[in-house]
Amino acid sequence: MKIVAVTACPTGIAHTYMAAARLEKTAKELGHEIKVETQGSLGTENALTESDISQASVAIFAVDIHVEGRERFKGVKIIEVPLQEAIKNAKGIFEKIQG
Repeated sequence: MKIVAVTACPTGIAHTYMAAARLEKTAKELGHEIKVETQGSLGTENALTESDISQASVAIFAVDIHVEGRERFKGVKIIEVPLQEAIKNAKGIFEKIQG
C-alpha cells in the first residue's frame, strides 16, 4: 500500500523527526511504501508532491498542530493521530488503516 504522512509538533524539533522515523520503519516492516513530510522548526522538509498524494491510498497525520497545506489532501482518506501515538504505537496506526 502507498501511504503518505505528515508529522508535526509545536516545537518541531525531536518528536517530529522521531515520529517520522518510526512511521517509516514500521511501514517498511509491514511491506508498505511510505513518504513522510515533516513540518518542524526548519520548515517543511521532504515535501509531498501532488503525485505522492494522488497515488496514496491513505494519509497519516501524526500531529499536535495544524497541518500546513491540508487542502492538498482533498479526496484522500486521512487518519489523524496525536504525534506521541506515532512514536509509541506506530503499528496500531497501520492496523487502523487496514481495519
